[in-house]
Amino acid sequence: MKSTTKLATICTLLTVWFSGCSNNKYQNLSAEEFSKAITEPNTIIVDVRTPEEYNEGHIAGAKNIDVKSCTFIDKAEETIGKTQTIAVYCRSGKRSANAASILAEHGYKKIINLKGGIIEWQEAQKAVEK
Repeated sequence: MKSTTKLATICTLLTVWFSGCSNNKYQNLSAEEFSKAITEPNTIIVDVRTPEEYNEGHIAGAKNIDVKSCTFIDKAEETIGKTQTIAVYCRSGKRSANAASILAEHGYKKIINLKGGIIEWQEAQKAVEK
């Protein structure tokens, strides 16, 4: 195989792989958009940080299910209906994006992620409770 053909094959594979990693499984929202979305009926708010982080301050009404826990999906399936809108957040948006992907892989259809996490939430002057 010629090197240009190998390169084209590698580029095609990378494109397919990165396309598969695209964010079609969930929607990223700003703090303002997220605050409106969580007021919609049938929406459950899930804080995917550790219990310690959750206790330091969280969005009112949020359930705490630690995405780093080996029981994350089990607890999610016990707590969250697959027809509900799931609004996930963490500290900065990275863990919640991971949680959103995991939930999507397990059949949850409507997932929103607070893209800047609770950091963006607080910077937007949104309330947290302890």
